Amino acid sequence: MSAEIKIFKIVGTYYKDKKKYKFTKEFRALKEADALEKAYTSITSIGLYRRQINIEEIKEIKPEECEDYLIRELNE
Repeated sequence: MSAEIKIFKIVGTYYKDKKKYKFTKEFRALKEADALEKAYTSITSIGLYRRQINIEEIKEIKPEECEDYLIRELNE
């Protein structure tokens, strides 16, 4: 039995140097928790702490809705 890889879109904000930044990331993952962990890993690589990141929305999207070309092609 194999699990299907899904595409998740994560929207949120973070503060850096007293400025608020909005981000949208798309990740391939088996579960929502895995996608969230990938988002935290990606964003904290620029020198932020997890507590500085505010996740506003996590939703599963269809491959047709994906804006990232590489993720869309890998899912086919």
